[in-house]
Amino acid sequence: MHEYLNKHPFDLYDLNLFQLVADTGSFTQAAQQAGLTQSAVTRQIRGMEEQLGVTLFERTTRKVHLTVAGQLLLTRSREIMQSTESLVHELQQTFQLVPQTLRIGVARSIGLAYLPGYFFAFQRKFPKVQLHVTQQSSNEIIVALEARTLDAGLLCPPRRLPRGLEITHRFDDQFTLIVPPNLSLARADKRITVREAKKLLKEQRWLLLDPNGNTGRLLTLWLDKQNWAIEPAMELDSFDTIVNLVSLGLGVSLVPHRVLPLYEKRRAVQRVLIKPTFQREVAVVVRKGLPRAEPLQAFVENVLF
Repeated sequence: MHEYLNKHPFDLYDLNLFQLVADTGSFTQAAQQAGLTQSAVTRQIRGMEEQLGVTLFERTTRKVHLTVAGQLLLTRSREIMQSTESLVHELQQTFQLVPQTLRIGVARSIGLAYLPGYFFAFQRKFPKVQLHVTQQSSNEIIVALEARTLDAGLLCPPRRLPRGLEITHRFDDQFTLIVPPNLSLARADKRITVREAKKLLKEQRWLLLDPNGNTGRLLTLWLDKQNWAIEPAMELDSFDTIVNLVSLGLGVSLVPHRVLPLYEKRRAVQRVLIKPTFQREVAVVVRKGLPRAEPLQAFVENVLF
């Protein structure tokens, strides 16, 4: 029997687990992403090392590092996984085994008003491609991209992306202050400084985004920089919900200006421009280094913002 088949040191499943450990630098984090126990991943990697007769990782109490042999396997295994994905895609497209589907994750903080700009041009050019869209937290989207259960993510990116992911497009997203329609402001032109806003809105209830997400964390840091001490009455994970609550007179908030057109005719809120202005970055994130199927490449190129 052929030596490889006799020893059978690893298969594609093993290589995927190996890459997760290498990318995260942790058996525990790799296990979480794979939906396995830490001991199961450890046993799988140890079995690969025993079959190959080489050590792939140097273990420490805090982190694991690739050996020279492990680095070689990582480089070559990425080529194998990329070729496999390309082959599967070619088979599916050539023989129409399954309908083309693009799996997109949209962060909850993005807002419904953004979605037409993301999908309109793409759907006109590729009407037969199915779009499977889910709303999740930014961290959940990143994990799903690494696990290959999503093709692209639309989110406010963290300071550092995992090594296996990359940003293809970036957009600046400016925020505006919104207040209920019946709230009387001292300034008729609706343009105020942060100092004026502190005084005018001192007694108002604030509705803010959950600070545990990327956008919420950045907004909290910006408020601290402005010495604007706000104790929120409510913390939510959706700007759409916040706009609706402000329109009902339940508080004031800072929201991206692009979420407001969806609500102007149904539930009005007053926009108040403040200086300086907070803004975040919204990005399209995909896996790095893989050959992009035509639908994914077209989606990335046709995003409108």
